[in-house]
Amino acid sequence: MKKVVWGVLSTAQIGTQKVIPAMLASDHIEVRAIASRTPETAREAAAALGIALAYGSYAELLADPLIEAIYNPLPNHLHVPLTLQAARAGKHVLCEKPIALNAAEAAALREVADRVLVMEAFMVRFHPQWLRARELIRDGQIGMPRAVQMMFSFFNEDPANIRNDARMGGGALCDIGCYAVTAGRFFFETDPVRGVALLDRDPRFGTDRLASALLDFGAGRHLDFTVSTQCVSYQRLQILGSKGRIEIQVPVNAPAGTEVRLFIDDGSAFNGAAARTETFAAVDQYRLQAEVFSRAIRGEVELPYGIEHAINGMRALDALFRSEKSGRWEDV
Repeated sequence: MKKVVWGVLSTAQIGTQKVIPAMLASDHIEVRAIASRTPETAREAAAALGIALAYGSYAELLADPLIEAIYNPLPNHLHVPLTLQAARAGKHVLCEKPIALNAAEAAALREVADRVLVMEAFMVRFHPQWLRARELIRDGQIGMPRAVQMMFSFFNEDPANIRNDARMGGGALCDIGCYAVTAGRFFFETDPVRGVALLDRDPRFGTDRLASALLDFGAGRHLDFTVSTQCVSYQRLQILGSKGRIEIQVPVNAPAGTEVRLFIDDGSAFNGAAARTETFAAVDQYRLQAEVFSRAIRGEVELPYGIEHAINGMRALDALFRSEKSGRWEDV
């Protein structure tokens, strides 16, 4: 396949530390340029990563006629504005999650849906452990899937961190609760119909530092999760069915350099002694994600997740934020 030529908007850490190195390791991708709001920052990042071009503004990068695709890791409140600018310039866009601040903002992306490819960057959907877990569910290995449960937390009280800035879309629900919503949609293979949530907000930042939620997927299927930006670092994902259980040990931040495991348990021993283990060789889920998107640009595969899928995910988050205020179930 002819390499897809990429440009990167901003020197955000998720890009410079995770996504760009993964893209640079791919035979399907050429990272041509990186942009920042200042030329100095862009040049420093380009030199550190071995990228040929550094642009001192996003507009300069979007004007580069050789760039075909854009990776947008900007803060949440800039996802839709810069994705629209890139799409209007004829660039395909892989945009970091969540794709917008709310579903209404995300719906603006429909303007460019027939011109370029736009995908929300949930890399977990491309990791073999998630794909295998879904395959096991489809094969009936755990019977009827009934419950998806997720815990995900880390501790961050840095007032300068964008995750603690409400104006930029910070907070636990948007930053990591979106992974739990994605898990429910991925494994149930449908969208939720209603949700209820309880949020605790930091009085200094105004962001939700602890969020617990329940989403109803209909037909007796529930997703429940707790996420926090001020709890001990932890993550675990459980999928419970009528005949068995699947546990993904490190569901989101699966390390790129080591193998990972999931467990399949028939429930015959309460201590989990009956569980069997499946081990997966080391892969880079960010590389896999970027390669699928690049192949979709070349027409080798269908784009697996488009704008409408991203909008539906935002609708679920919107319902949970409405529930925080109403104290009731809210339709998605």
